[in-house]
Amino acid sequence: MSNKIKMDKPVVEMDGDEMTRVMWTWVKKELLEPYVDLKTEYYDLDVVNRDRTDDKVTFQAADAVKKWGVGVKCATITPNAERVKEFNLKKEWPSPNGTIRKILDGTVFRAPILVNNIKPAVRFWTRPIIVARHAFGDIYDGIGIRFDEPGVAEISYVSSTGKVKKVSYPKFSGPGILQGVYNIDKSIEGFARASFRYSIINKLDLWFATKDTISKVYDARFKEIFNGIYEREFKEEFARNGISYNYFLIDDAVARVVRSEGGFVWACKNYDGDVFSDFVSTAYVGTLALMTSELLSPEGYYLSEAAHGTVQKHYYRYVKGEKVSSNPTALIFAWTRGLKRRGEIDGNHELIEFSEKLEKAVTDTIEKEKIMTQDVARIAETKNNKVVDSEEFVHAIRASLDELLRK
Repeated sequence: MSNKIKMDKPVVEMDGDEMTRVMWTWVKKELLEPYVDLKTEYYDLDVVNRDRTDDKVTFQAADAVKKWGVGVKCATITPNAERVKEFNLKKEWPSPNGTIRKILDGTVFRAPILVNNIKPAVRFWTRPIIVARHAFGDIYDGIGIRFDEPGVAEISYVSSTGKVKKVSYPKFSGPGILQGVYNIDKSIEGFARASFRYSIINKLDLWFATKDTISKVYDARFKEIFNGIYEREFKEEFARNGISYNYFLIDDAVARVVRSEGGFVWACKNYDGDVFSDFVSTAYVGTLALMTSELLSPEGYYLSEAAHGTVQKHYYRYVKGEKVSSNPTALIFAWTRGLKRRGEIDGNHELIEFSEKLEKAVTDTIEKEKIMTQDVARIAETKNNKVVDSEEFVHAIRASLDELLRK
């Protein structure tokens, strides 16, 4: 195209690993660069490059999001012992997502990408459920110990002014394990405000759930902060928008979620959000490839990413020369949401409109053309679907996009 959409400022681009890295390139080449004068500040988060830079590249990428305000991220490997051996890495580097989320102190919002030829497994659901995951602390930054004989243990806190607080575990009668986790009031407050603001922007009720009846310090603090911020800062605005804030115990919330029709934001602590975002995506659309993932920080930093992994098995087949039917939808939506946010911040209406049309091109390809990857075809209720490989699916989306742009 001769008249490409201009961008005043870049988005921070974080490349990834394996099959998602391959599809990331296809998406840029076929669905973005022909239409947009794409400006990015590029960071390679391939696991080998993270190892080569001693993971400094991950920190640099997160800092770049602070500079430019918007980032888009491909799926990346979090290496375990087997991966360390496979890639000859120096160590088991931490999750890039965890590192970036900790630096940005953001809340991750995950929502299903609904298409009309896939019906939710939960028959009551007719509207999306957006899971707001607190992306800080909990077991993702916890510490643990294995012990081999009976003994005692305690948590000891020493303040910057020298004050000491201690609490003891029950006596251990034999070998076992223990773990300590933490969180910070400021981060919980940011999580609460991001959840309330997201609900207001989208005019959706907000649910929040913990197990404060059992976790009388940790979970109770979350409840106290959420309730306090709601009463002081958001109660009147929620009333003006005709939406509500509801606190539940986490087990009660799960039961209510399954019985609900959807159409609300479900705020979850870090681990809960990790689990229930996968539950919601699978029950709605059967695949993480039909799930958006957007991070918002209290300072307004924004990062969109693929909600799934690197599709390792398909990649091994791809490098052997086989055709694979991996689904690039979540990668495409990572780009569209990032470009849309860039457009919103910069007042670039052309970029916003393009992003929305590209998303529609994806859903049109699945719904109207009935062209889809194998994961979607397995659960689609329409007949005579055309199952294609990943690259063919991208080409089909481009055809749908060109048709929309001609209108």
